[in-house]
Amino acid sequence: MILTTPSIILVALAAVLVGVGVYLILERSLSRIVLGFSCLSNGINLAFLIAGGRAGQPPIVGRAEPKEMSDPLVQAMMLTSIVITLGTVAFLLALAYRSWQLDGNDEVQDDLEDKRVASMAEKERITRDASGTVDEDVAETRDETDDTDTGGIDHATGIDGAKGATSASPTGEAHS
Repeated sequence: MILTTPSIILVALAAVLVGVGVYLILERSLSRIVLGFSCLSNGINLAFLIAGGRAGQPPIVGRAEPKEMSDPLVQAMMLTSIVITLGTVAFLLALAYRSWQLDGNDEVQDDLEDKRVASMAEKERITRDASGTVDEDVAETRDETDDTDTGGIDHATGIDGAKGATSASPTGEAHS
């Protein structure tokens, strides 16, 4: 009878590799991100190996009984993962090298657009907290796509329900 329980050492090694990989990916240096991605992918490959069970006979029909064969799906997934990891690591190394050439370091800079969006969200949160509850804000909101709302424009007549004025068509002609 073949033992199907995984070795605790392999499970612990896979967990450590994934943990170290995630920790290094969260760093700001591209070289640490490359090392973290490599550790993470090796930990996942090891988890695939563990999920495949104990080694068996080659998965060739006619050479062994189906119960004694290894699972070929796990081997195919690991091979695919190795190829994808190699390509991604090569791309990340190229980015790190180019960043080193341009800036003299491989630190990932903050995106200015992300900073702007974060500051706008913080200002909105502060004004929402100062103005009242979210329910009051929802009650004041108007659905712009709803034509039955008194604040919307009646597209058949071109009259703005909130203002009572006529709006211009896309060609520039005023609707009466």
